[in-house]
Amino acid sequence: MADLKLTDVAKSYGEVQVLSNIDLSIRSGEFIVFVGPSGCGKSTLLRMIAGLEQITGGSLDIDGVRVNDIPPSQRGIAMVFQSYALYPHMTVRDNMAFALKIAGKSKAEIREATDRTGRMLQLTPYLDRLPKALSGGQRQRVAIGRALVRDPKVYLFDEPLSNLDAALRVATRIEIAQLKASMPDRTMIYVTHDQTEAMTLADRIVVLAGGGIAQIGAPLELYERPVNEFVAQFIGSPAMNLLPGKVTAVGEVTTVALDGGGQAQLAVPTGAEDEGLAVNLGIRPEDMFETDGPAIFEGRVDLTEALGEVTLLYFGTGQDAPPVIAKLPGIHAGLSGQMVRLAARPDAMHLFHDGRSLLYR
Repeated sequence: MADLKLTDVAKSYGEVQVLSNIDLSIRSGEFIVFVGPSGCGKSTLLRMIAGLEQITGGSLDIDGVRVNDIPPSQRGIAMVFQSYALYPHMTVRDNMAFALKIAGKSKAEIREATDRTGRMLQLTPYLDRLPKALSGGQRQRVAIGRALVRDPKVYLFDEPLSNLDAALRVATRIEIAQLKASMPDRTMIYVTHDQTEAMTLADRIVVLAGGGIAQIGAPLELYERPVNEFVAQFIGSPAMNLLPGKVTAVGEVTTVALDGGGQAQLAVPTGAEDEGLAVNLGIRPEDMFETDGPAIFEGRVDLTEALGEVTLLYFGTGQDAPPVIAKLPGIHAGLSGQMVRLAARPDAMHLFHDGRSLLYR
Protein backbone atom coordinates (compact mmCIF):
# COMPACT_ATOMS: atom_id res chain seq x y z
CA MET A 1 0.00 0.00 0.00
CA ALA A 2 1.29 3.46 -0.88
CA ASP A 3 0.14 7.07 -0.85
CA LEU A 4 1.68 9.42 -3.42
CA LYS A 5 1.82 13.19 -3.23
CA LEU A 6 3.09 15.49 -5.94
CA THR A 7 3.64 19.07 -4.79
CA ASP A 8 4.29 21.82 -7.35
CA VAL A 9 6.08 19.30 -9.57
CA ALA A 10 7.67 20.68 -12.73
CA LYS A 11 9.66 19.33 -15.65
CA SER A 12 11.74 21.27 -18.14
CA TYR A 13 14.25 20.40 -20.84
CA GLY A 14 16.60 23.35 -20.87
CA GLU A 15 14.44 26.42 -21.38
CA VAL A 16 11.43 24.39 -22.55
CA GLN A 17 8.86 23.96 -19.76
CA VAL A 18 6.93 20.72 -20.26
CA LEU A 19 5.03 20.46 -16.96
CA SER A 20 4.48 22.93 -14.14
CA ASN A 21 2.45 23.35 -10.95
CA ILE A 22 1.44 19.69 -10.76
CA ASP A 23 -0.31 19.18 -7.41
CA LEU A 24 -1.82 15.74 -6.96
CA SER A 25 -2.54 13.44 -4.03
CA ILE A 26 -3.13 9.76 -4.78
CA ARG A 27 -4.60 7.61 -2.03
CA SER A 28 -3.39 4.10 -1.37
CA GLY A 29 -5.40 1.60 -3.43
CA GLU A 30 -6.58 4.12 -6.04
CA PHE A 31 -6.57 3.47 -9.77
CA ILE A 32 -5.59 6.81 -11.32
CA VAL A 33 -5.62 7.40 -15.07
CA PHE A 34 -3.69 10.20 -16.82
CA VAL A 35 -5.30 11.35 -20.07
CA GLY A 36 -4.66 14.19 -22.45
CA PRO A 37 -3.69 15.00 -26.03
CA SER A 38 -0.40 13.86 -27.53
CA GLY A 39 2.50 15.87 -26.15
CA CYS A 40 0.70 17.01 -22.99
CA GLY A 41 3.26 15.32 -20.73
CA LYS A 42 1.29 12.38 -19.34
CA SER A 43 3.99 9.77 -20.06
CA THR A 44 6.67 12.19 -18.88
CA LEU A 45 4.84 12.61 -15.57
CA LEU A 46 4.58 8.84 -15.20
CA ARG A 47 8.31 8.44 -15.87
CA MET A 48 9.06 11.12 -13.28
CA ILE A 49 7.12 9.11 -10.70
CA ALA A 50 9.07 6.01 -11.75
CA GLY A 51 12.38 7.85 -11.47
CA LEU A 52 13.21 7.46 -15.15
CA GLU A 53 12.98 11.23 -15.68
CA GLN A 54 14.46 13.80 -13.31
CA ILE A 55 12.06 16.11 -11.47
CA THR A 56 13.27 19.67 -12.12
CA GLY A 57 10.98 21.34 -9.59
CA GLY A 58 8.73 20.45 -6.69
CA SER A 59 8.52 17.31 -4.60
CA LEU A 60 7.35 13.71 -5.00
CA ASP A 61 6.54 11.83 -1.79
CA ILE A 62 5.74 8.13 -1.49
CA ASP A 63 4.34 7.15 1.90
CA GLY A 64 5.56 10.44 3.31
CA VAL A 65 9.14 10.02 2.07
CA ARG A 66 10.58 12.46 -0.47
CA VAL A 67 11.90 10.32 -3.34
CA ASN A 68 13.15 12.94 -5.81
CA ASP A 69 16.72 11.72 -5.44
CA ILE A 70 15.99 8.03 -4.76
CA PRO A 71 16.87 5.73 -7.71
CA PRO A 72 14.03 3.85 -9.47
CA SER A 73 15.04 0.46 -8.06
CA GLN A 74 14.51 1.69 -4.50
CA ARG A 75 11.12 3.41 -4.93
CA GLY A 76 8.99 0.26 -4.68
CA ILE A 77 7.55 0.82 -8.13
CA ALA A 78 7.02 -1.52 -11.11
CA MET A 79 6.31 -0.22 -14.61
CA VAL A 80 4.61 -1.76 -17.64
CA PHE A 81 5.76 -0.05 -20.83
CA GLN A 82 3.95 0.62 -24.09
CA SER A 83 6.19 -1.92 -25.84
CA TYR A 84 6.31 -5.39 -24.32
CA ALA A 85 10.12 -5.19 -23.90
CA LEU A 86 10.39 -8.95 -23.32
CA TYR A 87 13.68 -10.81 -23.56
CA PRO A 88 13.19 -12.89 -26.74
CA HIS A 89 15.59 -15.66 -25.69
CA MET A 90 13.91 -16.20 -22.31
CA THR A 91 10.77 -18.19 -21.58
CA VAL A 92 7.70 -16.57 -20.09
CA ARG A 93 8.69 -17.83 -16.64
CA ASP A 94 12.25 -16.51 -16.99
CA ASN A 95 11.03 -13.14 -18.22
CA MET A 96 8.83 -12.77 -15.16
CA ALA A 97 11.52 -14.11 -12.83
CA PHE A 98 14.37 -11.94 -14.06
CA ALA A 99 13.87 -9.06 -11.59
CA LEU A 100 13.50 -11.51 -8.71
CA LYS A 101 16.78 -13.20 -9.63
CA ILE A 102 18.51 -9.81 -9.69
CA ALA A 103 17.02 -9.12 -6.24
CA GLY A 104 18.58 -12.33 -4.93
CA LYS A 105 15.36 -14.24 -4.24
CA SER A 106 15.61 -18.00 -3.69
CA LYS A 107 14.58 -20.48 -6.38
CA ALA A 108 11.60 -21.54 -4.26
CA GLU A 109 10.41 -17.94 -3.85
CA ILE A 110 10.82 -17.27 -7.56
CA ARG A 111 8.94 -20.45 -8.49
CA GLU A 112 6.07 -19.66 -6.14
CA ALA A 113 5.81 -16.05 -7.37
CA THR A 114 5.86 -16.93 -11.08
CA ASP A 115 3.36 -19.79 -10.60
CA ARG A 116 1.01 -17.51 -8.66
CA THR A 117 1.26 -14.71 -11.21
CA GLY A 118 0.86 -17.17 -14.10
CA ARG A 119 -2.41 -18.41 -12.60
CA MET A 120 -3.65 -14.87 -11.98
CA LEU A 121 -3.01 -13.85 -15.60
CA GLN A 122 -4.05 -17.19 -17.13
CA LEU A 123 -0.53 -17.77 -18.41
CA THR A 124 0.15 -21.14 -16.78
CA PRO A 125 0.04 -23.12 -20.09
CA TYR A 126 2.57 -20.70 -21.62
CA LEU A 127 5.20 -20.43 -18.86
CA ASP A 128 7.74 -22.51 -20.80
CA ARG A 129 7.19 -20.83 -24.17
CA LEU A 130 9.29 -18.11 -25.76
CA PRO A 131 7.64 -14.72 -26.47
CA LYS A 132 7.65 -15.34 -30.24
CA ALA A 133 5.20 -18.22 -29.67
CA LEU A 134 2.65 -15.92 -27.99
CA SER A 135 -0.04 -13.62 -29.31
CA GLY A 136 0.14 -9.87 -28.75
CA GLY A 137 -2.33 -10.04 -25.88
CA GLN A 138 -0.41 -12.85 -24.21
CA ARG A 139 2.86 -10.93 -24.53
CA GLN A 140 1.25 -7.91 -22.88
CA ARG A 141 0.06 -10.12 -20.03
CA VAL A 142 3.64 -11.38 -19.59
CA ALA A 143 4.82 -7.76 -19.38
CA ILE A 144 2.16 -7.12 -16.71
CA GLY A 145 3.17 -10.33 -14.94
CA ARG A 146 6.79 -9.20 -14.83
CA ALA A 147 5.60 -6.19 -12.81
CA LEU A 148 3.26 -8.21 -10.59
CA VAL A 149 5.84 -10.71 -9.36
CA ARG A 150 7.87 -7.92 -7.78
CA ASP A 151 4.98 -7.13 -5.41
CA PRO A 152 5.66 -3.37 -5.54
CA LYS A 153 3.92 -0.53 -3.71
CA VAL A 154 2.85 1.18 -6.94
CA TYR A 155 2.12 -0.12 -10.45
CA LEU A 156 2.67 2.20 -13.41
CA PHE A 157 1.15 1.47 -16.84
CA ASP A 158 2.29 3.49 -19.86
CA GLU A 159 -0.33 2.95 -22.60
CA PRO A 160 -0.04 -0.84 -22.27
CA LEU A 161 -2.81 -1.63 -24.77
CA SER A 162 -1.87 0.71 -27.61
CA ASN A 163 -0.11 -2.02 -29.61
CA LEU A 164 -3.08 -4.40 -29.53
CA ASP A 165 -5.89 -4.73 -32.06
CA ALA A 166 -9.43 -3.72 -31.13
CA ALA A 167 -10.62 -7.12 -29.90
CA LEU A 168 -7.49 -7.72 -27.81
CA ARG A 169 -7.74 -4.22 -26.34
CA VAL A 170 -11.20 -4.99 -25.00
CA ALA A 171 -10.18 -8.38 -23.62
CA THR A 172 -6.99 -7.10 -22.00
CA ARG A 173 -8.78 -4.05 -20.57
CA ILE A 174 -11.22 -6.38 -18.84
CA GLU A 175 -8.30 -8.43 -17.51
CA ILE A 176 -6.69 -5.29 -16.06
CA ALA A 177 -10.00 -4.33 -14.42
CA GLN A 178 -10.25 -7.82 -12.90
CA LEU A 179 -6.62 -7.61 -11.81
CA LYS A 180 -7.32 -4.35 -9.98
CA ALA A 181 -10.40 -5.84 -8.32
CA SER A 182 -8.28 -8.74 -7.06
CA MET A 183 -5.73 -6.33 -5.52
CA PRO A 184 -7.83 -3.52 -4.00
CA ASP A 185 -4.99 -2.32 -1.74
CA ARG A 186 -2.51 -1.68 -4.60
CA THR A 187 -2.01 1.77 -6.06
CA MET A 188 -2.08 1.90 -9.86
CA ILE A 189 -1.36 4.79 -12.22
CA TYR A 190 -2.28 4.30 -15.86
CA VAL A 191 -1.54 6.47 -18.90
CA THR A 192 -3.78 6.28 -21.96
CA HIS A 193 -5.18 8.35 -24.79
CA ASP A 194 -8.19 6.01 -25.04
CA GLN A 195 -11.28 7.45 -23.35
CA THR A 196 -12.94 4.06 -22.99
CA GLU A 197 -10.00 2.75 -20.98
CA ALA A 198 -10.02 5.85 -18.80
CA MET A 199 -13.77 5.85 -18.17
CA THR A 200 -14.02 2.13 -17.39
CA LEU A 201 -10.84 1.59 -15.37
CA ALA A 202 -10.28 4.75 -13.33
CA ASP A 203 -11.32 5.62 -9.81
CA ARG A 204 -10.25 9.15 -10.74
CA ILE A 205 -9.06 10.69 -14.01
CA VAL A 206 -6.39 13.38 -14.25
CA VAL A 207 -6.84 15.42 -17.44
CA LEU A 208 -3.58 17.04 -18.53
CA ALA A 209 -3.36 19.94 -20.98
CA GLY A 210 -1.03 22.83 -21.66
CA GLY A 211 1.60 21.56 -19.25
CA GLY A 212 -0.74 21.38 -16.27
CA ILE A 213 -3.80 19.71 -14.80
CA ALA A 214 -7.08 20.78 -16.41
CA GLN A 215 -9.35 18.81 -14.05
CA ILE A 216 -9.30 15.86 -11.65
CA GLY A 217 -12.36 13.78 -10.82
CA ALA A 218 -14.27 10.55 -11.09
CA PRO A 219 -15.05 9.53 -14.70
CA LEU A 220 -18.74 10.50 -14.59
CA GLU A 221 -17.92 13.73 -12.76
CA LEU A 222 -15.72 14.83 -15.66
CA TYR A 223 -18.38 13.77 -18.16
CA GLU A 224 -21.26 15.50 -16.38
CA ARG A 225 -19.49 18.47 -14.77
CA PRO A 226 -16.56 19.66 -16.94
CA VAL A 227 -15.02 22.86 -15.60
CA ASN A 228 -13.81 24.14 -18.97
CA GLU A 229 -14.31 23.69 -22.68
CA PHE A 230 -11.19 21.58 -23.09
CA VAL A 231 -12.36 18.90 -20.65
CA ALA A 232 -15.91 19.12 -22.03
CA GLN A 233 -14.68 18.31 -25.53
CA PHE A 234 -11.92 15.89 -24.57
CA ILE A 235 -14.13 13.62 -22.45
CA GLY A 236 -16.86 12.00 -24.53
CA SER A 237 -16.97 10.77 -28.11
CA PRO A 238 -18.00 12.42 -30.36
CA ALA A 239 -16.88 15.65 -28.69
CA MET A 240 -19.36 18.04 -27.11
CA ASN A 241 -20.91 20.56 -29.51
CA LEU A 242 -20.16 24.22 -28.71
CA LEU A 243 -22.73 26.65 -30.13
CA PRO A 244 -21.93 30.39 -29.87
CA GLY A 245 -24.56 32.79 -28.60
CA LYS A 246 -25.43 35.52 -26.10
CA VAL A 247 -27.24 35.51 -22.78
CA THR A 248 -30.60 37.27 -23.09
CA ALA A 249 -32.06 36.60 -19.64
CA VAL A 250 -30.58 35.63 -16.26
CA GLY A 251 -32.02 34.29 -13.01
CA GLU A 252 -33.34 30.91 -12.03
CA VAL A 253 -33.57 30.20 -15.76
CA THR A 254 -30.78 31.40 -18.06
CA THR A 255 -31.83 32.05 -21.65
CA VAL A 256 -29.32 32.00 -24.49
CA ALA A 257 -29.97 33.25 -28.02
CA LEU A 258 -27.76 31.29 -30.38
CA ASP A 259 -25.98 32.85 -33.34
CA GLY A 260 -27.57 30.23 -35.60
CA GLY A 261 -31.07 31.40 -34.70
CA GLY A 262 -32.04 28.90 -32.02
CA GLN A 263 -32.73 29.55 -28.38
CA ALA A 264 -31.90 27.56 -25.27
CA GLN A 265 -33.03 27.75 -21.67
CA LEU A 266 -30.93 26.26 -18.89
CA ALA A 267 -33.07 25.16 -15.98
CA VAL A 268 -30.43 25.94 -13.36
CA PRO A 269 -28.86 29.23 -12.25
CA THR A 270 -25.54 29.94 -13.92
CA GLY A 271 -22.62 32.27 -13.35
CA ALA A 272 -23.90 34.51 -16.14
CA GLU A 273 -24.75 37.80 -14.42
CA ASP A 274 -25.14 40.12 -17.38
CA GLU A 275 -27.43 40.05 -20.35
CA GLY A 276 -25.50 40.23 -23.60
CA LEU A 277 -22.63 38.06 -22.27
CA ALA A 278 -20.98 36.13 -25.11
CA VAL A 279 -21.07 32.40 -24.33
CA ASN A 280 -20.75 28.96 -25.86
CA LEU A 281 -23.62 26.58 -25.24
CA GLY A 282 -22.34 23.03 -24.80
CA ILE A 283 -24.49 20.04 -25.78
CA ARG A 284 -23.27 16.46 -26.08
CA PRO A 285 -24.29 14.73 -29.34
CA GLU A 286 -26.08 11.97 -27.39
CA ASP A 287 -28.21 14.57 -25.55
CA MET A 288 -29.73 15.98 -28.76
CA PHE A 289 -33.01 14.71 -30.21
CA GLU A 290 -35.35 15.53 -33.08
CA THR A 291 -38.22 17.91 -32.34
CA ASP A 292 -41.19 19.52 -34.08
CA GLY A 293 -41.28 22.26 -31.44
CA PRO A 294 -38.82 25.00 -30.47
CA ALA A 295 -35.34 24.06 -31.66
CA ILE A 296 -31.91 24.81 -30.33
CA PHE A 297 -30.36 23.95 -33.68
CA GLU A 298 -31.72 23.48 -37.18
CA GLY A 299 -29.70 22.45 -40.21
CA ARG A 300 -29.33 20.21 -43.21
CA VAL A 301 -27.71 16.82 -42.61
CA ASP A 302 -24.51 16.67 -44.65
CA LEU A 303 -23.47 13.16 -43.65
CA THR A 304 -24.77 10.21 -41.67
CA GLU A 305 -22.85 7.37 -40.07
CA ALA A 306 -25.10 4.42 -39.25
CA LEU A 307 -23.36 2.40 -36.52
CA GLY A 308 -26.23 0.01 -35.85
CA GLU A 309 -27.29 0.95 -32.34
CA VAL A 310 -26.89 4.69 -33.10
CA THR A 311 -26.62 7.03 -36.07
CA LEU A 312 -24.35 10.08 -36.16
CA LEU A 313 -25.69 13.12 -38.00
CA TYR A 314 -23.18 15.73 -39.20
CA PHE A 315 -24.18 19.33 -39.95
CA GLY A 316 -22.06 22.10 -41.47
CA THR A 317 -19.15 19.92 -42.52
CA GLY A 318 -18.14 22.36 -45.27
CA GLN A 319 -17.68 25.35 -42.95
CA ASP A 320 -14.61 26.61 -41.13
CA ALA A 321 -16.15 25.88 -37.72
CA PRO A 322 -16.30 22.26 -36.45
CA PRO A 323 -19.44 20.41 -37.56
CA VAL A 324 -22.39 20.03 -35.24
CA ILE A 325 -22.95 16.34 -34.46
CA ALA A 326 -26.09 14.63 -33.18
CA LYS A 327 -26.12 11.03 -31.96
CA LEU A 328 -29.56 9.49 -32.36
CA PRO A 329 -30.51 5.98 -31.23
CA GLY A 330 -31.36 3.55 -34.01
CA ILE A 331 -30.80 3.79 -37.77
CA HIS A 332 -31.54 7.11 -39.48
CA ALA A 333 -29.56 6.90 -42.71
CA GLY A 334 -32.56 8.34 -44.60
CA LEU A 335 -32.01 11.73 -42.95
CA SER A 336 -29.00 12.50 -45.15
CA GLY A 337 -29.71 15.74 -47.03
CA GLN A 338 -32.79 16.50 -44.94
CA MET A 339 -33.48 19.53 -42.73
CA VAL A 340 -33.58 18.43 -39.10
CA ARG A 341 -34.61 20.36 -35.97
CA LEU A 342 -32.85 19.41 -32.74
CA ALA A 343 -33.49 20.13 -29.07
CA ALA A 344 -32.02 19.04 -25.75
CA ARG A 345 -33.18 18.78 -22.15
CA PRO A 346 -32.56 21.96 -20.12
CA ASP A 347 -30.57 19.97 -17.56
CA ALA A 348 -28.33 18.42 -20.26
CA MET A 349 -26.75 21.66 -21.44
CA HIS A 350 -23.57 23.44 -20.39
CA LEU A 351 -22.54 27.09 -20.56
CA PHE A 352 -19.03 28.46 -21.07
CA HIS A 353 -17.54 31.95 -21.11
CA ASP A 354 -13.92 32.55 -22.06
CA GLY A 355 -13.44 28.77 -22.02
CA ARG A 356 -14.56 28.38 -18.39
CA SER A 357 -17.78 26.74 -17.24
CA LEU A 358 -20.45 29.04 -15.80
CA LEU A 359 -22.13 26.03 -14.19
CA TYR A 360 -19.25 24.15 -12.55
CA ARG A 361 -16.15 25.60 -10.92
